[in-house]
Amino acid sequence: MQIPRGSLEGTVVVDASRVLAGPYAAQILGDHGADVVKVESFDGDDTRGFGPPFIDGVAPYYLGLNRNKEDLALDLSTPRGIEVLFTLLETADVFIENFKMSTWRKWGIEDLDAITRRLPRLVHCRVSGFGEDGEFGGLPGYDAALQAISGMMSVNGEATADATRVGMPIVDTSTGMHGAMGILLALLERNRSGLGQRLEVTLYDCAISMLHPHVSNVLYGGRAVRTGNGHPNIVPYDLFPTGTVPLFIAVGNDRQFATLCRELGAPAVSADPRYASNGKRVEHRAPLRETLIGMLASHDGVQLFDRLMASGVPCAPVLTVEQTLALKHTTTREMQVELGDYRGAGIPAKLSRTPGTVRLPPPRIGEHSAGVLGRFGFTPAQIAQLFEAKVVK
Repeated sequence: MQIPRGSLEGTVVVDASRVLAGPYAAQILGDHGADVVKVESFDGDDTRGFGPPFIDGVAPYYLGLNRNKEDLALDLSTPRGIEVLFTLLETADVFIENFKMSTWRKWGIEDLDAITRRLPRLVHCRVSGFGEDGEFGGLPGYDAALQAISGMMSVNGEATADATRVGMPIVDTSTGMHGAMGILLALLERNRSGLGQRLEVTLYDCAISMLHPHVSNVLYGGRAVRTGNGHPNIVPYDLFPTGTVPLFIAVGNDRQFATLCRELGAPAVSADPRYASNGKRVEHRAPLRETLIGMLASHDGVQLFDRLMASGVPCAPVLTVEQTLALKHTTTREMQVELGDYRGAGIPAKLSRTPGTVRLPPPRIGEHSAGVLGRFGFTPAQIAQLFEAKVVK
C-alpha cells in the first residue's frame, strides 16, 4: 500500500539549521509531506551529542527533531560548498537556517536581501536568538537564557521559591512552531504573488508572545506575579492534594465551580459570597484553597478525576511522562509512533484527507548525500568530484 505523502507533497525544503528551533520547524514540514534535505557539517548537528542516553552513539535529543529528512553532509566553509548550497536553493521552495551574520559575510553575503533577489521564489526562514537589530541584535540565544531574559522564568515556579526554568525547551519549540507557521503563510502568499520572501523568527520574540496572560495583565496596569501551580487570573485553577495522587483542578467558570462543590458534597461553598464569582475567588484565593484541600482529603484522586470529568469539571491527576506514554489514549491518538527502530512522538495536527506520516527515520550524517545531489541535477561525475575534494561526505 502506498503511504500518503501529506499536504506538502512536492514542497522541497533545505534545512541548514542546527540544534532545536529550525530542525523542529523542518520536521513539522516533513511530517506533512515535504521533501526535507538536512544539510549538516561533517561533524553533524550538535544535538547528536546531547546525551546520555545514546542509541548507537546518537542522542535521542537529535532523533526527536530530525525524522522525515534526508541528509547531505556538506562543507560550507569552502567556496565550492557554498556553490553546492545555492545550487540546491535554486530549485528549493524553502530554506531554513540559523547562521550568524558574520558567517554569511564570510561567505560573501553582506545583505540577506541578496538571497531573495537571486532566488525570488524562495521562502527563506531565518532563526536566531534576538534578531539582528536592537540592543541585543546578533547575540547568541539558547532556550533557558531566553526564558530568563524574557520574564518567563520569573513567573514560573512556586511563589516563595526562586525563578524556575520550564522543564522543557518551550521557547525553542515555540519558535520552531512559529517558523513552520510563517513558512506556510509565505507559501500560501506565493500562490497569489508568485514571489517568495524572507521571514524571521527569534527566540526572544516568541518567548514574549507566549507570556499570556502576564503581558496583557502588565500592559493594562496589573502585575506579573509568580503563583506556582495556581493561575494569576482564575481560581480554583491549581494543583491540590487528595487522599491518593495530586489532582489539578482547572475550573474555568462559575457553573463548573458549583458542580465541583456539589460533587465534593459541599454545595454551600459555591454560594458563599466570597466565592460567588471568579473575581471574588481570586480575591479570596488562600481561604478557598484551604477549604478545598479539606474537602479533597478523603477522596481517591484517580476516581475523583473520572467523576469530575464526567460532570464537566476539567481536572487531571499528575502523571509521569512514562505513565502518559503508557496510557491507552496516547495510543488511540497515535501520539507514539514507530518506524523500524525509531520511536518518537506522534503528529498532533491530524488532517482528514492528507494526514501527516512518519516515512523516514532520523538520518545518519551524509546518509543520502549522493542521492540528494543527483536529484538536484548533479551528474555522477560531478558527485564523484565533490566526494574526492571532500566538499561532501
